[in-house]
Amino acid sequence: AAPRAAAAAPPDGDAAPRPPAIAVLRGLPRISDAICEAVAACSDEVLTVQPGGFHRIWDLGPAPPREQPLLSRGCRMRTLYQHTTRHAFPLIAHFERLDGDVEVRTLSEVTAQLVVFDRTVAFLPADRDCALALEIRVPALVGSLAALFDRLWQLATPLFPHPAPQPARGGVTARQRAIAELLTEGLTDADIAERLGMNVRTVRVHIAKLAQVLGSTGRTQLGYLIGQSGLLSPGGPGGS
Repeated sequence: AAPRAAAAAPPDGDAAPRPPAIAVLRGLPRISDAICEAVAACSDEVLTVQPGGFHRIWDLGPAPPREQPLLSRGCRMRTLYQHTTRHAFPLIAHFERLDGDVEVRTLSEVTAQLVVFDRTVAFLPADRDCALALEIRVPALVGSLAALFDRLWQLATPLFPHPAPQPARGGVTARQRAIAELLTEGLTDADIAERLGMNVRTVRVHIAKLAQVLGSTGRTQLGYLIGQSGLLSPGGPGGS
């Protein structure tokens, strides 16, 4: 019986290889191929974090547009950007052209770039130039990344399909409040710009507005006045 059972077993070469639990993808062509394979296999949802501006879900590597085919076969898309994209009209126009279950929200700060397909495979950049990426299929790790996305999603402000206005309260906008928080942490203008995905000149314009509203004549005094004003309390000006 043993020889017969052995004969019935398929040869090793016929078994489909299982993808590695964690793979290091080197070079944009390899990254692009892996992202395209994940897009093609996706059947439920795509979760994306895009810091610093408007990117497509595959911007860990170049790939042809596939968002509408994803939506057309019933997948849902959830994307997090920073608040700096709220006035990016090309971004809003891009999502308005899509037909399906797609939603975009924004936060002052988000995590590093992240794409999760069907909560089973995640992609993360592994260097600053995105020439290296990690393809992760460890269930516990992918689940943790998806849970982090879910927590950020609950804190974020809807942008699309129902853009939410960001009115100034007490003369301070939500963006200026975010800058005020980072000022009290001692960050430089350049550090704040990097954290919030803004340019330094724009940061300085907002700091000047904060100083005007609070009556500050210097940076040290501004930090003190921010703390004394209640600006950073949940119900303070510019707060949610």
